[in-house]
Amino acid sequence: MSTALEIQRYLKPADIEQSQTRALEVLNRYHTVSQDISSLAEASSQAQSQRDALAHALSESQANLTSLISQVRASLASHLHTAQELSLLRHSLTDELSSLTSELVSTLQSDGGSTLLEDIETMHRNLKEQESIKVYVQIIHRALQLSEDAVREVQSTRPISVSVYQSLQTFVSSVSGACSKVSEVTGQSDANLRILSFLEEYFPPPQLLATSEKLRWPLPVATDKVENEDMQAFARAFRDLLTFQEIGEPLHAQEVKNPEKSGLYAIQALIQPIHQRFKYHFEGTRQTNRLDKPEWYFTHILNVSHEHRSFMERVVQSLLSPTKYHDIDAWREFTYNLFPLLSRHLKRSIPAVLPHPPLLAHTIYQSLAFDVSLRDDGFTLSGTIAGRSSESKEWEGISAVVLGRRDWFDTWMEGEKTFALDQYHEIISAQDAWTIVDDESDLDDSRPTDRDTRPTVSARQLKALVEQVTDRYSPLPEFGQRTRFLITVQLPLLESYHGRISSSLDAFESLSSVFVRAVPGALGSATGEGRDRGHLTSGVEGVERLCKALVSAKFMASAMEGWGEDLFFLELWAEINHKASLRARAETHPSLPDPKAVTTDAPDGTIFEELVLQYNKLVSRAEDMIVQQVSGEVEGALKPYFSNQATPRLTQSDLAISPALLPALSILSSHLAFLRRTLPRRNVTSIYRRVATQLSAHILQRAILYRRPHEVSATDGQLLHGECELWVQTCRQALGTGAGGRIEAPWRRLLEAGHIVGADGDRWDRILDTSFGTLGEAQWAEEMESLVGGSELSREEVCMAARTRADCDR
Repeated sequence: MSTALEIQRYLKPADIEQSQTRALEVLNRYHTVSQDISSLAEASSQAQSQRDALAHALSESQANLTSLISQVRASLASHLHTAQELSLLRHSLTDELSSLTSELVSTLQSDGGSTLLEDIETMHRNLKEQESIKVYVQIIHRALQLSEDAVREVQSTRPISVSVYQSLQTFVSSVSGACSKVSEVTGQSDANLRILSFLEEYFPPPQLLATSEKLRWPLPVATDKVENEDMQAFARAFRDLLTFQEIGEPLHAQEVKNPEKSGLYAIQALIQPIHQRFKYHFEGTRQTNRLDKPEWYFTHILNVSHEHRSFMERVVQSLLSPTKYHDIDAWREFTYNLFPLLSRHLKRSIPAVLPHPPLLAHTIYQSLAFDVSLRDDGFTLSGTIAGRSSESKEWEGISAVVLGRRDWFDTWMEGEKTFALDQYHEIISAQDAWTIVDDESDLDDSRPTDRDTRPTVSARQLKALVEQVTDRYSPLPEFGQRTRFLITVQLPLLESYHGRISSSLDAFESLSSVFVRAVPGALGSATGEGRDRGHLTSGVEGVERLCKALVSAKFMASAMEGWGEDLFFLELWAEINHKASLRARAETHPSLPDPKAVTTDAPDGTIFEELVLQYNKLVSRAEDMIVQQVSGEVEGALKPYFSNQATPRLTQSDLAISPALLPALSILSSHLAFLRRTLPRRNVTSIYRRVATQLSAHILQRAILYRRPHEVSATDGQLLHGECELWVQTCRQALGTGAGGRIEAPWRRLLEAGHIVGADGDRWDRILDTSFGTLGEAQWAEEMESLVGGSELSREEVCMAARTRADCDR
């Protein structure tokens, strides 16, 4: 960079002014006097010479510069041409490298052909597969050859020899050991080596199948139409297989047997044609292979079992009797060997129906129905090869294939819960959900509490839904599954309905003026909204709402009492109390009674005891509210009557019922008549007794006992007596005459007080003498019984009533 600057500096033209200045400085420095003029000429001559030399050097320099520039330009053009050639060469090499690289990249995902490298790799893989296949084929060929030799040896030797069969078993064992070593090296499980399952499969001699075809097997065998020779040939082939199995059992004693494959060889051979038919109909592309019709293949297996039962019990059983398998029940063994067809089909089909809860539930119900049907026919594991080695003779059932898988069972349980809750919400959301039914045909006449109970539509439908749920899980084989179904699906329905009724009673209390009248200035009492709400909770309509809650709770409590006595729930409750695991689960649920560890077969109480108690509390609460509602409305209607009772009657001709009393009598009559039509007799009696007792005490205090002394004239007293009698008459007309003396019982105190204030003449004098005299309590009570018809009032209360009369001088 500095050289270029020097070149530019040297190429600049001379500065004349600067040169003159420098020349003047030199003259002034060296030639200061006139004597130096001669030396000045000499200096000028030297400067001239130096100038000429420099001019000559400049000329040479310019010539050299021109030549050098020409050379540099030529060199630059040459270098530029070389750079361009190198750039083209670089681009060419890049393209060639890209082409070579693309040939090495995998083209399996592209539309182009495979590369040479891929072809080589593919051929290497194919070669290894061919080598593996060659080994597999050699193993299978050797196994089949030994199998055929074993079959010929068994058929040709008497007694049967199995030396070749032993060689076959040794060969299979050696292959199994080699496969285990391969699995340890490659990490592949033995289950993935299909050659083992092929070698371990037993191929029974074809003679039994050939002879069975002459019997038209697998169609039902008509023994009376079978030729004797054909039946004997079948019997010989069957016995040969039994003998072969007797010899082979010691050879397989150390093997872990698959329960699905254990059984009599002869019967397993007879299953093969049935298996082929099953696959043809239910595992192929035929219309009979439908996920939504599991009942078809279950019914097919049931039919096969039933159709061949006679042949198994008569012919096959006789062939087993002389052998060591005489304890085997031919029909049960035959039926047991049909189960693998169903279990394998279920394991294939269930994953496809898991996303569809209705199909899953339908499949499970059909499997449970299949199990129940076979158990009803007498099937057990007793009398089967599998039953010999099983500790329990109880058959788990085909349903265990599905129910034994926790994830499948959980999926089914969740679907059932969702379905039940959807049904429940549909029931309680219906417009007529809380309508009291008029048709009593659906009521359970076997239970006295149900005969006169008219439930709401929702209560009746909920009962049917809960019973439907019971029917759906009652066939479950394990009590743990039943307990879980009860807690997860069934109890939430009853709890939700209890909560719905309870919340409706809470809402009624918050809206009804009867229950909030103790709060001064309560909101809504003077507004239009308050009046509308009061209309919903007052009068017969308001009591009707309470009655709907009462009959709903009572009906469900009665239903649960009946369910608790059913054998199904008694067994379930007993099992919960006996097993610690089930007790622990039940203890955490608030709607179940507290289970206790018991040793007896019949624990105390029932499984619905706690829920029945909770529902009965709702019934009692509804009764209390009805009593309070009716009493409050009647007492409210009596306020004008009590405010006007101080006005005396003028003459005897004015004896009549006070108009202010009629609204209260009308309200009481309408309420009692509605209750009689709606509620069970026992509830009506209880409510009436409490209402009448409360009203009797209220009227007795306000109309008679707590009035000022000497306020009631004799005429008003007679009127009061008539009005007291009118309350009883009104109740009798509203409730009917069937109640008899029970109608009058709650009003006796009021009636006695009415007799006292309405007495006249000699009876009035005797009442005063008896009450204010010196008679003992026993004599006083006896005397009052004859004068006023009872002694419910105390002596003090009689005196208080008598003093209200204006003509009482005591």
